[in-house]
Amino acid sequence: MKKLLALILAILTLVACFAGCAPKEATDLDYIKDKGTLVVGITDFAPMDYKNEQGEWIGFDADMAKLFAEKLGVKVEFTEIEWGNKAMELSGKSIDVVWNGMTLTNEVKESMDCSVAYCNNAQMVIVPADKADQYTTAESCKGLKFAVEGGSAGKDMAVANGYTYTEVADQATALMEVAAGTSDAAIIDSLMAGAMIGEGTGYSQLKGAVKLNSEEYGVGFRKGSNLVDEFNNFLSECKANGKLDEVAKTYGVQEALIK
Repeated sequence: MKKLLALILAILTLVACFAGCAPKEATDLDYIKDKGTLVVGITDFAPMDYKNEQGEWIGFDADMAKLFAEKLGVKVEFTEIEWGNKAMELSGKSIDVVWNGMTLTNEVKESMDCSVAYCNNAQMVIVPADKADQYTTAESCKGLKFAVEGGSAGKDMAVANGYTYTEVADQATALMEVAAGTSDAAIIDSLMAGAMIGEGTGYSQLKGAVKLNSEEYGVGFRKGSNLVDEFNNFLSECKANGKLDEVAKTYGVQEALIK
């Protein structure tokens, strides 16, 4: 009997040893650190992500992404994506985060894990400035032909309001369509409108007509990613030390920050 008990104890000890020595499953953070890069999925979207004259990606989101990568101890890499494919790009590991003035819609929250919100925004109807007075409500815009970014909150607003629309590659292209007269109007983010249209901009002939909603921006991560907590802690630190305000003021978005 004593020999049997001793054998059982030996087996249990061996099992406990194997269990304790089993390698831990790698986390998303481990994956990022092992490859040494944080790949950020973006579109050309001033003032959040756009290129300067030297071809470097800058903007409020781009600069914050650089700081986040620095905190993680990795390099940052920006990749332009088709916005409608963002969830697929993320889950397939073509990118590690979606960080591009992304509206926290129900669809987004279902397809990826999201950070806390960091910016307020709205979807805005953009029309030629000389016609803006004709369009003061969402209902008055129903006869217009819109250009909207595929997979965007702007497209969602077009659908919700029963508008006729054509999907284009990004919000910048939507503005180009209106400026060229190939579309009557566009629906873009109000933060982008503030940077891209009106006096002193490249689209001085365009004007914001109607705000269709109010919304919030967040950053998207893979389902189950422990980078979410890393980012939320990073954001809290940047709020506390003033870095968030500093970067926001560089690009004129400080009033949109969620305090």
